[in-house]
Amino acid sequence: MGDGVTNRTGTRTAIVDAAAWLLHAGGPSAVTTRGVAERAGVQAPTIYRLFGDKDGLLEAVAEQVLTTFVQDKAAAAAAATAADVDPLDDLRASWRRQIEFGLANPAVFRLLSDPERASDSPAARTGRRILETRVHRLAAAGRLRVPEPHAVDLIHAAGVGTVQTLLATPPERQDPALADAMIDAVLGRILTDPPAEPPDGPRATAVALRALAPRLGVLSDAERHLLVEWLDRVSGRPT
Repeated sequence: MGDGVTNRTGTRTAIVDAAAWLLHAGGPSAVTTRGVAERAGVQAPTIYRLFGDKDGLLEAVAEQVLTTFVQDKAAAAAAATAADVDPLDDLRASWRRQIEFGLANPAVFRLLSDPERASDSPAARTGRRILETRVHRLAAAGRLRVPEPHAVDLIHAAGVGTVQTLLATPPERQDPALADAMIDAVLGRILTDPPAEPPDGPRATAVALRALAPRLGVLSDAERHLLVEWLDRVSGRPT
């Protein structure tokens, strides 16, 4: 039984790898059942049995490519935290990697830009949690002037929009400074420079303390809950 599972897993991996190669080389139209079967060394019915249809195969390919990228992002985030890298530098580096990934993998990016696919993608959800971690580090450093969820939404939306815009623009007309300009615009909206100047001072302090609230062990659960409620009110975070 174990050999059967191993063979099935190996066959599935071979098919996904073959489809990923074709997708990268020629886009979704290049991922034909015949082409994948020939490259993977399997019969066409095997593809239908494992993936249902071409759309199912493309989703599996997109998930695999994104999973590999997200694993690298997670490792980079952990390393940055361990080395106490400036959270803003870490966020900028992550932004650049995200834009580069989208431009280097247009077919995968377009597949996962579909809201329904993105919501069903474990890798996409993990990627968002990594972004939340990076934004949380900014909040804990007292750098945010907006609630953490709002900052995450702005950065995510800006990233998707930047890649979509660049992919829709002919290469000769692409603005190489667009990605940097976009993240600068978003950071200008969500960040405050220390020391904070009124009226952002109380909000930035509230956001920073809100990020640290779960670690305030001297408070009871009820006290922490009440503190979080107050801080959310000061920072303007929806409750």
